[in-house]
Amino acid sequence: MKVARVSPRKTAATPDDPLAFFGPPLMLALPEIDEVHVSVTFTYDRPKAEALAYQWEMVGVPVKVGGPAYNDPAGEFTPGLYLKHGYTITSRGCNNHCWFCMASQREGCLRELEIKDGWDILDNNLLQCSEEHIRAVFEMLKRQPHRPKFTGGLEAKELKPWHCELLKESRPERMYFAYDTPDDYEPLVEAGRMLMEAGFTPQSHVMGCYNLIGYRGDTFDKAQKRLEQTIQAGFMPYAMLYRDEKGQVDREWAKFQREWLRPAIVSKKFGEVWHKCLPEGEEEAI
Repeated sequence: MKVARVSPRKTAATPDDPLAFFGPPLMLALPEIDEVHVSVTFTYDRPKAEALAYQWEMVGVPVKVGGPAYNDPAGEFTPGLYLKHGYTITSRGCNNHCWFCMASQREGCLRELEIKDGWDILDNNLLQCSEEHIRAVFEMLKRQPHRPKFTGGLEAKELKPWHCELLKESRPERMYFAYDTPDDYEPLVEAGRMLMEAGFTPQSHVMGCYNLIGYRGDTFDKAQKRLEQTIQAGFMPYAMLYRDEKGQVDREWAKFQREWLRPAIVSKKFGEVWHKCLPEGEEEAI
């Protein structure tokens, strides 16, 4: 069946094949299709998505609207269907219940899926999977044409030395951990220590870390401290600004985020903060 996938927002992970669309149908250039799926990731895109669904009804084929924004539980992963080829998901759900994350609410407790080829791992919590599954994922990564990325994130408190060995052998382009709330700090420090013992260096910037900022109760000083502590633990920070269901953000927080998101600026900040962590008299290139 030929399925047109329509997205209200284009991201790096959005499919880019001839049956992927980002707006209303252009009837003169439309290929033959059997069904239309409007895929929605963010809740604040729902009004636009529902307007697109109405516009696509003129094609005369069934139109369905769904995705994470509608709390769809999701099933087995199909490469290239709703995510660009190269992205893969080998497990669904998460055993944590973080207030700011919908993974466990939407998909339930972690469950392992059939492993499909891809080099950018988007699992909610890969390290909560069984050792057998994790080792099978890394075996899959060995046959990929690109160095792996762990964009979905790796949980610091789940990291073990054998994970670090697998990560080092896989030569990742980037791996992301998270430091969102104060209780994430000590596990992040321990994860940084294990990764550096395995041979990773902070200067390579392979060790990345998502930092949620701007949520209720957060302050610029608290966020600044978390971002600098992330560097001190050996990780390149990546500031992620909290959005409510309507997608609204505070203008001052957006300005603060830009200072911790642009690669050139963050690299400079990293060098300044990391240099202070070095023993007196020791110099390292960043």
